[in-house]
Amino acid sequence: MALPLSHITVVALEQAIAAPLATRHLADLGARVIKVERPGGGDFARHYDTAAMGLCSHFAWANRSKESITLDLKTVAGKEVLARLLEGADVFVQNLAPGAVARLGFDDEGLRGEYPDLIVCHVSGYGADGPYRDKKAYDLLIQAETGVVAVTGNEDAAAKSGIPVADIAGGMYAYSSILAALLQREREGGGCVLHVSLFDGLCDWMGFPAYYALGGERLPRSGANHASIAPYGPYAVGDGRTILFSIQNQREWEQLCAEVLERPAFASDARFSDNVRRVQNRAALRAELESIFAGMTVTQVAERMERAKIAYAELRELETFWEHPQLAARGRVAEVASPAGTLPALLPATTSEAWPARFDAIPEAGEHTRALLAELGYGSEAIEEIERADRSAQ
Repeated sequence: MALPLSHITVVALEQAIAAPLATRHLADLGARVIKVERPGGGDFARHYDTAAMGLCSHFAWANRSKESITLDLKTVAGKEVLARLLEGADVFVQNLAPGAVARLGFDDEGLRGEYPDLIVCHVSGYGADGPYRDKKAYDLLIQAETGVVAVTGNEDAAAKSGIPVADIAGGMYAYSSILAALLQREREGGGCVLHVSLFDGLCDWMGFPAYYALGGERLPRSGANHASIAPYGPYAVGDGRTILFSIQNQREWEQLCAEVLERPAFASDARFSDNVRRVQNRAALRAELESIFAGMTVTQVAERMERAKIAYAELRELETFWEHPQLAARGRVAEVASPAGTLPALLPATTSEAWPARFDAIPEAGEHTRALLAELGYGSEAIEEIERADRSAQ
């Protein structure tokens, strides 16, 4: 079965996380993604760590099913190759520093004139204009500017998110916007220019705490607990493990007291009789719950939660991530080839009976340079000359 985007070619002048994550999702749907990297190491995200069996964990996550070409875009020859790649492209994605791609000679006006059907997607830190346009922007900095850090952590200290939420937000908005632009082009014809910023994406994700602050109160930092609902968070159990559970309404609170705690009268305790009071008396509530759980195991608590139909989860460590029973039962873990050998890889989050999952290899930097140059019509001597120029730029 053909993948939905198997007719689409994406040229990606990309680095770090946001743009590569967007194009990996396009590749998952079958798009041919040609990743343009700098000579002498390629995308700098290849070198953040070596945790994935010698490969960078970030890079392994965001770069499967792509072809890699290395080009020195400061040279006339490198720019010519990029121009030829764009001639056959449907989408051009770039996340270089603000203005960098225009200085290379690929400004929006020129791209519209040369490639009228091309969808151009610029991924930036703070957007195409405004006083922050030229500021360097990395995930943690965007988290700080949008208030994510201010609402994350506990009463004693703020914290960043454990995953790069700004990069993910930017990447996913770029991905969805490109899909929308492809649909519009199919219906009306012609390409367009898209601007996606990590800042705008994460601002959108901050809607709940931003609206909460309109009431004059800042959303309190509450660690792994929900800031405005209790009980909703992690609780210690007698076997040294931790269970998380969530009470969303008064009916569930009464079920918890009667069927899990086996203390039905506890539901009407004046300190905990509604959610507002439970949040106000969170510390006392925790002490009461954990004193009951102290004589139980996680399995015993979970069995009672199941019977009472209370939402719960076990706090798991990453060492067991790939062996999670839900992943195993549904066959969600596949394999992908990489320069470091075979790695596990999750199936795309959206599954469809209409097309298969794609797991082409994670490429070496420049692995496909010669093949792509030959495909563009370059002869062996011209290819060798471009490669010599790339080596001298390293």
